[in-house]
Amino acid sequence: MEKSGGFMNIVLVGMSGSGKSTLGVLLAKALEMNYVDTDIVIQQHKGRLLQDIIDHDGIESFMQVEEVMVSELQLKNCIISTGGSVIYSEKAMKVLKQHGQVIFLHVSYEEIEKRLTNVTTRGIVIKKGYSLKDVYDERVPLYIKYSDKILDCSNKDIEQCVGEIIELIQL
Repeated sequence: MEKSGGFMNIVLVGMSGSGKSTLGVLLAKALEMNYVDTDIVIQQHKGRLLQDIIDHDGIESFMQVEEVMVSELQLKNCIISTGGSVIYSEKAMKVLKQHGQVIFLHVSYEEIEKRLTNVTTRGIVIKKGYSLKDVYDERVPLYIKYSDKILDCSNKDIEQCVGEIIELIQL
């Protein structure tokens, strides 16, 4: 698990509703690592909810803040859950990959749709005129591009996914 300059991070990427936050917390406990959710970092920095930032400052502004905040994180030995839209920032993804292993939590569109009952309040970056399916189709190739490992989380319970991630990173 060592990477130059200390212990490496495990970075979870994927769609909203793929389980990044839930899995991240459990993984951090299981591996005795720290846990950081980049969405919470942004909310604390701005003193506002993600949805409020998106609604009032606009998507572009939110994504700029996300890129800056994520790119400046100085973390070691951390499980990092990212916002689903971080994948649009090549700069942020390069920084995350430099300091850790990126794992894409893949969940089928049908399952994401079932899990996301609060699309309009959840702080999801959806461009005007885009459906959730459009966002999914646009992001999945990017998640694959930037990931070191891919874990299919469809139709699996959370404990099963945690176990599989632990196996993945120890290979």
